[in-house]
Amino acid sequence: MGQITVTQIKSAIGTKPKHRGTLRALGIGKIGQTNTLPDRPEIRGMIARVPHLIEVSEEES
Repeated sequence: MGQITVTQIKSAIGTKPKHRGTLRALGIGKIGQTNTLPDRPEIRGMIARVPHLIEVSEEES
């Protein structure tokens, strides 16, 4: 399985509480923060919930 790098590019201020919780679950909370996560369906689902706030890049391992 590969890895996914998730970077927050927009502020969570003014977004729904579920969106802020999803960002926390992804391990990011400030603009510019980056986290590397395994490429699993659960992670893909979280990414699909907040695509307007994050930038995703895939890495092969």
